Amino acid sequence: MKQILQNMSTGVTRLVDVPVPKYSNTDVLIQSLSSLISIGTERMLVEFGKANILSKARQQPEKVKMVLEKVKTDGLLTTIDAVKSKLDQPLALGYCNVGTVVAMGGAVQGLKIGDRVASNGSHAEMVSVSQNLCAKIPDSVSDETASFTVLGSIGLEGIRLATPALGESFVVTGLGLIGLLTVQLLRAHGCRVLGIDFDETKLALARQFGAETVSLAQGENAVEAGMAFSRGRGVDGVLITASTKSSDPVSQAARMCRKRGRIILVGVTGLELNRSDFYEKELSFQVSCSYGPGRYDSNYEDKGLDYPFGFVRWTEQRNFEAILDMMAEGRLDVQSLISHRFSFDEAVSAYQVLSDEKKALGVILKYQDADQEELKVNQVILNKKADFLAEKPVCGFIGAGNYASRILVPAFAKAGAQLHTIVSSGGVSATHHGEKNGFHKAATDVEVILDNLEINTVAIVTRHNSHARFVIKALQAGKHVFVEKPLCLTIEELEQVIETYNSVPSTQHSALKVMIGFNRRFAPHIIKMKELLDPIKQPKVFIMTMNAGAIPADTWIQNNEIGGGRIIGEACHYVDLMRYLTGSEIISVQARRMGDRPGLNVTEDKASITLGFADGSFGTIHYLANGGKAFPKERIEVFAGDGVLQLDNFRRLKGYGWNNFKKMNLLRQDKGQQACAAAFLESIEKGKEAPIAFDELIEVSRVSIEAAEQLRTQK
Repeated sequence: MKQILQNMSTGVTRLVDVPVPKYSNTDVLIQSLSSLISIGTERMLVEFGKANILSKARQQPEKVKMVLEKVKTDGLLTTIDAVKSKLDQPLALGYCNVGTVVAMGGAVQGLKIGDRVASNGSHAEMVSVSQNLCAKIPDSVSDETASFTVLGSIGLEGIRLATPALGESFVVTGLGLIGLLTVQLLRAHGCRVLGIDFDETKLALARQFGAETVSLAQGENAVEAGMAFSRGRGVDGVLITASTKSSDPVSQAARMCRKRGRIILVGVTGLELNRSDFYEKELSFQVSCSYGPGRYDSNYEDKGLDYPFGFVRWTEQRNFEAILDMMAEGRLDVQSLISHRFSFDEAVSAYQVLSDEKKALGVILKYQDADQEELKVNQVILNKKADFLAEKPVCGFIGAGNYASRILVPAFAKAGAQLHTIVSSGGVSATHHGEKNGFHKAATDVEVILDNLEINTVAIVTRHNSHARFVIKALQAGKHVFVEKPLCLTIEELEQVIETYNSVPSTQHSALKVMIGFNRRFAPHIIKMKELLDPIKQPKVFIMTMNAGAIPADTWIQNNEIGGGRIIGEACHYVDLMRYLTGSEIISVQARRMGDRPGLNVTEDKASITLGFADGSFGTIHYLANGGKAFPKERIEVFAGDGVLQLDNFRRLKGYGWNNFKKMNLLRQDKGQQACAAAFLESIEKGKEAPIAFDELIEVSRVSIEAAEQLRTQK
C-alpha cells in the first residue's frame, strides 16, 4: 500500500510503498476512501522540515536547551549524531481520514466489517486506528464531508470549554478550516459571532455562515470592533484558532472581553500575557486539547477503554459522533471549504499547493477503489538483491525504533551483517530505515522473519514485555538471537527461555547463539579497565553510579508489565558490567530504594543495589533518577590493589595509583555498541563461542529481576 511520509530533516514529502499496518485487539483496519489535508498543521510541519537547522533551533528553544545539556555529558559528536537521527525519523502526515472497515480486533465493539468510519488515521491506503478514535458515518454524509469530522471536533472541544449560551457574543480569531467550522458551530449554539482574519476570502465565508467580520489586512482595529459588536459591554468569549508566533491574538482577546469573559486557545500563538488585562477582568484562559477527553490517554486511545458515559459525557469519539450528526442534519457546510481535490496518487502535488498557494483551504485526497487484498500485503521489497550467503549472518530485525535505527542497525551493518528484513508494527519506520540501510524487505508481521529460511539471525529491539516471547519463537525457529536488554521481565519468563534453549536439538544447540545487548563490557574504556584489573588477585570494590534523570511515571518503561521498570530495563547493564569486571559469580544481592512519600510517584528508580561475588569482591550500583544533569550521567569507580580507576560518561578514564596508567580520553563517547554487535556476528560466522556465555546471561538477568522484586516488596 502507499502512504505519505515526510522527512523532518529535509522537508521532502514522498508517497511511499509500505506494508499494511498491524492492528491490535481493540483496533480497526480501515481502507481509505477520502482524507483531508489539515492546511494549518500540515503546512507548519512541511515548512518546519524545509527550514535549515538554525531556523529549526529558533522554533524550538526548549529542545536547544536539552541538546546543550547532552553536549556537556555525552560530547559534541555523539549529540550531533543523536540530533540528526531524531530529525531523520519519518513522519506520517494526516489525521482526517474516512474509509471502510475491512478487519478488526476481537475486542472491538459497535462496528462491523463494511462500516464507513471517520477517524484520525493518516494519509494512507490502509490505516490502523483504535476503536475509540473512529466513529460510524451516517448514510446521508458523503466521504468528502465526513473528512472534516476530526477538524470539526477540534473546534467543538474548544466550544465545550467555552460553555456558550444562547444569545452570547463570541469572537473567533483565525478563520482557517477549524476557525470556519467553529463559526458554524457557535452559530448553531445560538451565539452571535465575530470573525477576525487577514484573508478576505475566509472573511467572506465567515459572513456566508452568519458571522460579522473584521479585516486585519484593511487595518481594522480588532478590539474596537469587538467592543462595538458586543454593544460596548465586551464579548462573552474568544476562541483563538489562529496559528502565529505573535501574542497579539491573546492580548486582543483579553481587551475585548467582558469582565469574567472566557478565552480558549485552540490554535498556536505566542503567550506573552499582560497580567493586568486578565487580573482586572478576572478572565478565564484555557488551552483546548485536540479532539476532547481521552486525548493522549493510552488507556483510552491505545487500549480501547472508554470513559463512563454518565460521568464523561463528551469524549473524542463522542465529539466525532456529534459533528457527524450535525453534518447529517445539514447544519455544517463543509463543501464551501473545499478549495482543491487530488487523487491520492497526486498527493505530492497536493502538498506543493500548501507551499505555493497561501489561500488554499480544504484540500481533499480521493483514493481509488483498489482491491483490498492487494492492499493488505504485510511486506514490501526495498532492495531487489536477494542473494544471501547462508554461511554468514543473515539478519532480520524486529523493531525499528530510535535505538534500533540510530545505533543497532548501523552497528550490524558496519560489522558486515547481511540485512534481510526489518519489521515494525506500523510499517513506516521499517520502510524508512530499511530503505536507508539496505534491507531487502520491510514488513509488519514478525512471522515474515521467523518463517523465512534464509534468515538465520534475529535481532529483537522492541518494547521489553515482548522480548521473552520473541526470543522463544526465534529459538524454536532455529535462529541465532540478539535481544536488546532485558532478556525478560519475570522469573517465569526466564525459566521459559532456559527451557526453550535447552530443548533445541543437540545438532543445533552447539551452533545457536543467544546474546543480550550488554554493550558496555565491549567499550574501549572497560576493556582497558579489565586489562588493568585482571592481574590483581585481591577482591575488588566497585561503585557504579547511573545519574539516570527523571522520566514521567506514565512512560512505558516505568510500567512493570510493559517496560519492567528501570532496574530491569536499564540498571541490568551495570549488573552485567560488574559481573564482567570481577570475572566471578554473583552470590548475593541486596537492594534498597527511596522510601514512599506523598507526591513521589516512582521510588524504584532511586535505588541502591549491592552485589557480592564468589571471589570476595563486592560492589554497589546507585541508580538515581533524582540527580542534577551537571553531574556525569554515568560514573564507574573501582578500588583495587592500592589504586583507583574512575570512568566518566565513557569518555574519560583516570587512574590513581597505577604505575603505568594515568588516563585514557576519547573525543567521541563509545559505549561499545559497535564492538558488541561485531563480536556477536563474528561468533556466528566463525563458529566461535558466544561473546557472553548463556549461563552468565541467565545469571545477570536473574539477579536484575531479583533486585527489582526486592525493591517492590520493601515498605
